[in-house]
Amino acid sequence: MDAFIKGTLVLVIAAFAGECLEFFVNMILARELGEHGMGMYMSILPFIFFVVVISSLELPISISKFVAEKSKEYHYSMLHHAMKLTIKVTIMVLMLLGVILPFLPIFRDYHPFVRYLLFLLVPIIAFSSLTRGYFMGIQQMNKIVAAQFIRKVIQLAVLFLVFRWFQFKPETSLFVAMATLVASEAVVFLYLITHYILQVRILKQVNGVHMTGKEVRKNLLSVSLPTTGLRIFHAITNAIEPFLIKGALMAAGLSGVAATGQYGLLAGVAMSIGFFPAFISHSLLVALLPNVSEAYSKGDMKRLRILLQQSMWATFIYGIPAVILMYFFADPLTHLFFHSLQAPIFLQLLWPYFLFHFFIHPLQAYLIGLGLVKDAFYHSVWANLVSFAMMYWLGSMDNLQMTGIILGMNMGILLQTMLHYLTICRKIGLTIFLIKAKKPMNEL
Repeated sequence: MDAFIKGTLVLVIAAFAGECLEFFVNMILARELGEHGMGMYMSILPFIFFVVVISSLELPISISKFVAEKSKEYHYSMLHHAMKLTIKVTIMVLMLLGVILPFLPIFRDYHPFVRYLLFLLVPIIAFSSLTRGYFMGIQQMNKIVAAQFIRKVIQLAVLFLVFRWFQFKPETSLFVAMATLVASEAVVFLYLITHYILQVRILKQVNGVHMTGKEVRKNLLSVSLPTTGLRIFHAITNAIEPFLIKGALMAAGLSGVAATGQYGLLAGVAMSIGFFPAFISHSLLVALLPNVSEAYSKGDMKRLRILLQQSMWATFIYGIPAVILMYFFADPLTHLFFHSLQAPIFLQLLWPYFLFHFFIHPLQAYLIGLGLVKDAFYHSVWANLVSFAMMYWLGSMDNLQMTGIILGMNMGILLQTMLHYLTICRKIGLTIFLIKAKKPMNEL
């Protein structure tokens, strides 16, 4: 069986189990935190993910690409210098957090210990990223799969037991939910670092090629920095989005509490349901990146075209049935979280957003593998500018409100998907119908 298809199937099956667990996690959070608490939880998550992006420096992407392109003799030297880079990044991020965290107003309404969870999360994420990148590059997807599954199991089990045995104030419940997230990441780190150490011991016995620290940093940072820039931009926009949405709704006449509740329904219920099938698109990203990088480094245009065709058809096959089910079964699906009249409407209106989002992950993997990270960044900037402008303009209309917000979101994701797709087709010589162009506009 093709390595790409085999790796994708392994990731998809395991990720499906993980997403089922995530679904139950969100159900527990929704019931324990309520609409307002869920809104606060979802509002702080983008900032936490922003810290995660900075801590990881997108090492899973750059290391995976490096390992896929280079022979085994280079791996030990690269990992040695990558570890040093990870330690330096971790220290810098911790120092930066120590300076700015006491002055950030975003934590004002949360438990005072929430901000200190970030100091634990930074080294956990940084060193986990190093191990993930290596296992992705050598295509040992079983390690990635097991790590994802362990994280979900730990998070679900702890939340279920703690909320079953104890009663907390709303502020403390939020802290418990976030602490559980950090604890599950710590367990994953222990699992990955154990297997990583075993792999490094094996590599140490290979007659390796020595690489200088400068050479390794240049190779890794040439991918990591632009990719991190892309992720930082996404993290910033995700951090701004809750406040933009609530601001637009308040401009339309809603109170602050009502706007937060509406955002809780959108992010905590509709998004949780709609993004459920996205585990397949993320699996495609993880499987595609080393395969595209390897094919591109060898100049194998035929392989690149086949990979794009396979990933796009796979997305069509699962994406269209998924959004159809969400649309027609919106009521029973959203009632698993809240008995709300608005949540099913939000889910139905968001079907284009979810469908095109399923295409984003494999397309971004392709752009990174082809060395077109800057293109991916520019596409994201334009798409988000258009999306935010439309979200605020339409959402602040008293006759549209959240409907206007969702229309703006749909416009942005459609634009971004089309820009990604057309750029890739042009680069590898395919028409928009995934047929080889007679005169490719761009050859390797």
